[in-house]
Amino acid sequence: MLPFPFDIFATEGRARTGVLKTPRGDIRTPAFMPVGTAATVKAMTVDQVKQTGADILLGNTYHLMLRPGPERMERLGGLHNFMRWDKPILTDSGGFQVMSLSGISKLTEEAVTFSSHIDGSKHILTPERSIQIQADRLGSDIVMQLDECVAWPAEEKRAREGMELSARWAQRSKNAFGTRDAQALFGIQQGSTYENLRRESSERLQEIGFDGYAIGGLAVGEGHEAMCEVLDFAPEFLPKDRPRYLMGVGKPIDLVEAVYRGVDMFDCVLPTRAGRHGQAWTWDGPLNLKNARFAEDQDPLDPGVPCPASQDYSKAYLHHLIRADEILGKILLSWHNIAFFQALTAAMREAISEGRFEQFRRDFRARHLKA
Repeated sequence: MLPFPFDIFATEGRARTGVLKTPRGDIRTPAFMPVGTAATVKAMTVDQVKQTGADILLGNTYHLMLRPGPERMERLGGLHNFMRWDKPILTDSGGFQVMSLSGISKLTEEAVTFSSHIDGSKHILTPERSIQIQADRLGSDIVMQLDECVAWPAEEKRAREGMELSARWAQRSKNAFGTRDAQALFGIQQGSTYENLRRESSERLQEIGFDGYAIGGLAVGEGHEAMCEVLDFAPEFLPKDRPRYLMGVGKPIDLVEAVYRGVDMFDCVLPTRAGRHGQAWTWDGPLNLKNARFAEDQDPLDPGVPCPASQDYSKAYLHHLIRADEILGKILLSWHNIAFFQALTAAMREAISEGRFEQFRRDFRARHLKA
């Protein structure tokens, strides 16, 4: 029996809206997960994150493995208790760092060995160790299998090697996870941009059997159009009755196009990273608050986003904070951006429920595709 029921309430084409039910609360889909890599969503308190409407956060196994360390985290009551977040948490397995930190890591059939980017110490991560850290030490609600995310572009031979290793690690991850009542395990589809590899990866994952399925290996440099071409087929290879999670995505237009193609869950560092660098995402597209044209603009950032940072501060003030490199500017823009992404997913849920998502998508594309 699956630990987390997934109820789909409405569909329009391939887009769907529903709820993934967990012991720590419901996750409304489409869902955007703010990234709390090192037990914090950068520049935000958990209360601010909750106020934006987020149902779930993401933490990262690799970074938490380095500090404060998984055993210490367990002694401190797990990740939820540590960071004061009582809603669901999904943890990335560390697989993305196999690619992003390839210069300081070594990959074998058995494991990936990292040299810490902090102090150079050696850390070995096997599929079994990744599951142990996520499920037992951190106490994640949704645990991800350890996989290999192959860099783009990739020849088909190299993409196949990564897909097949990920499939073997998927089986090892499932064996280590076993059966749990209050936690779920997601498998990760790989295969780069190759349809045949994505199909084979999905078939192998379903033979093993997971509580949900992720689409990995995208948003690694291939660009929006190439990503959409893969999403034209990749989600359809996965079970329709389980949640589909597109990892590491992305810009608002990426979310809309992925939902159109049947994806349910997302995560990305973009909202807070952009906010720290003076960029705000709005219904009319992104704004660079560093620009001089905002120096005397007394309008709020975006009154259509239900957030104090969006409604209560003028663009002139935000421009001043960013230009003066004040910490408050980074806080307010990060808060606004997370709120905008939550408002966007809420708007998509409503549009799908009311049968007008296709029109919503057309209108959104007209404003954002150029961004």
